[in-house]
Amino acid sequence: MNKVKIVRPEESQPAHAIWFDRKKYVTVNFLVQKPKDVQVDIQPDKMILCCKNDVDDVFYNELHFFEKVQIHDSRERVYDRTINILLRKVKPDYAWPRLQRDEARPSWISVDFDNWRDWENEEDDGKEEYDRYMDMIQEMASSNKGAAPDMGDLSDSD
Repeated sequence: MNKVKIVRPEESQPAHAIWFDRKKYVTVNFLVQKPKDVQVDIQPDKMILCCKNDVDDVFYNELHFFEKVQIHDSRERVYDRTINILLRKVKPDYAWPRLQRDEARPSWISVDFDNWRDWENEEDDGKEEYDRYMDMIQEMASSNKGAAPDMGDLSDSD
């Protein structure tokens, strides 16, 4: 597998990143307006992101992970305002106290508190995640159809 070596451009800045931890994976969202020329290199112990935004600002991020990730089971997706990176943990069920190996947190990394939760003491292995996923699927399905179906035939009074 030939990987393009991503070299840090001279005129670049880090994209702001928000992240959250789950039992089996870590999610990192890089906040870039209309990203283009996106290059992502995910390695077991680090990742590099290089891209431009809608006004050709150049972004470059290099992250040395707190723990190793499975590169073949990690993904990136480019959206309108974010580049979403899903990193599959080599050691599932092990909470990452921080995203990077280095304890000094760079100013461009923040915790995604909207998606963060303390799952370490949860018994239901991934149930909440599954429920949220199912809710999202139902929401997407319901937003594509018109009026709610008539459920009169479900009445329990005969």
